[in-house]
Amino acid sequence: MGRTSILSDGEWKLMSLLWNSAPKTVSQLVNDLKNDTAWTKGTVFMMLTRLLEKGYVRFEEQGRIKQYYPLLQQEEAATQETETFLSKVYGGSLHMMVSSMVDHHALSREDIDELYQILKRAETTTK
Repeated sequence: MGRTSILSDGEWKLMSLLWNSAPKTVSQLVNDLKNDTAWTKGTVFMMLTRLLEKGYVRFEEQGRIKQYYPLLQQEEAATQETETFLSKVYGGSLHMMVSSMVDHHALSREDIDELYQILKRAETTTK
């Protein structure tokens, strides 16, 4: 069996809000998500509880209010998710993914130029 994602889609939504502007309360998260989801306070609280159990967030109590902070770094999550996607969809093969994108004309001239720059940087750091 391949790797599994470390965050569900819903957890990504919550973590993104925390990465962008922590701390946040449950009420603030519900308000921030109201245009994107129909989540209740109960739903957000349940998801935060899962993230707490995974060790991805922490909270500080200020009276009766809990302020949530991310512990999982965005870069770490993005790297893991990229590796999971690559493994699941392309068997871990980066060249198969890029080849697929080329074959389906999914790369703009700007994308290609950026890839060249990334590869040049990789070439100088792997010598």
